[in-house]
Amino acid sequence: MRRTTGRAIAMAMLLALGQHAWAAACPGWAEGTAYKVGDVVSYNNANYTALVAHTAYVGANWNPAASPTLWTPGGSCAGGDPTPPTPPNPPTPPSPPPGNTVPFAKHALVGYWHNFANPSGSAFPLSQVSADWDVIVVAFADDAGNGNVSFTLDPAAGSAAQFIQDIRAQQAKGKKVVLSLGGQNGSVTLNNATQVQNFVNSLYGILTQYGFDGIDLDLESGSGIVVGAPVVSNLVSAVKQLKAKIGPNFYLSMAPEHPYVQGGFVAYGGNWGAYLPIIDGLRDDLSVIHVQYYNNGGLYTPYSTGVLAEGSADMLVGGSKMLIEGFPIANGASGSFKGLRPDQVAFGVPSGRSSANSGFVTADTVAKALTCLTTLQGCGSVKPAQAYPAFRGVMTWSINWDRRDGYTFSRPVAASLRQQPVAAQAGKKKAARATRTAW
Repeated sequence: MRRTTGRAIAMAMLLALGQHAWAAACPGWAEGTAYKVGDVVSYNNANYTALVAHTAYVGANWNPAASPTLWTPGGSCAGGDPTPPTPPNPPTPPSPPPGNTVPFAKHALVGYWHNFANPSGSAFPLSQVSADWDVIVVAFADDAGNGNVSFTLDPAAGSAAQFIQDIRAQQAKGKKVVLSLGGQNGSVTLNNATQVQNFVNSLYGILTQYGFDGIDLDLESGSGIVVGAPVVSNLVSAVKQLKAKIGPNFYLSMAPEHPYVQGGFVAYGGNWGAYLPIIDGLRDDLSVIHVQYYNNGGLYTPYSTGVLAEGSADMLVGGSKMLIEGFPIANGASGSFKGLRPDQVAFGVPSGRSSANSGFVTADTVAKALTCLTTLQGCGSVKPAQAYPAFRGVMTWSINWDRRDGYTFSRPVAASLRQQPVAAQAGKKKAARATRTAW
């Protein structure tokens, strides 16, 4: 009996050591590391396999045990390369959604169209949107709970059938029509894997039903986007899964307020810099980001000891320069943000004095900022390291306010955009970066 017990104990010890060695054979999970699909790591004596490509940002706490949308338990590092796991509910769309496969304008005017009434007036049919707009962002989808997203068309915009027809007519003209999530009071619920799947499935249904080209992420104070929140990593995973279902023509834009982005230069915590992991995690999927340079005061940048004044060309140039050329996080204490391609960057401003609380800019100021960014001519106190003729353009809130104001924003700004130089294709390819942020 004792002998048998002794042998059993010895065997158990050997098995335990073998299991420990097997787990230890995988590299340990570490913050600040970029992982690709199928990578296997060890964490708390267990192995995990990456479901999606991502960077484990310092301080975000995206460890494998706490991030089921990024990692799945299991995987081996012995005997060759591991086989990447199959994500739950793999996307198998029966047919691609209707949409516009033509690339959008080299220099684009992006505007938000209200799916609601406010002091600018009632909603109106998409067929009545001015031809000056290159991207029409439909505001907004709604949080239907437990990760689900819903969209209810305002009756003033016409019937659902007419709305679908209007979208396709705009796309036939080379326009993009996308659905925005969020807004000032909007939110999304993405706290676990079930909610991620609901988010993906419900949005896919809406996009295919109406024929939207993609989505816009305008998640502000009501969305719970703060450094380290589960919604941050889950949103990255959800958008990647949605794109996999839609296909390569999926359009993705972002419209964060500047504290969530360039605010990370000053501090990294809370909402300060909270969008940076989202931008970095989706940089390969991103069509354009147009940060809101209004309603939040001036901008601190690496280029001035003081704040760049809200409503100035310097602020628009400085914020865009940071996104393209990169900048240190928390004055370098938390690493750095690597720049995006110039064609992925635009700036966001109000269309008039009534459409935002602060940050109004004139059409002349917009033209000055564009010319500085694309040609290095007419720059103020902030000047890019080089000209960026591929710089994408201008976003504004909103199409409806501009219509009420007699197109005093869209007409001159559209004219300025058409006058900007177009980057040579070779230059654009050279500008593309494959680097990712390691914080």
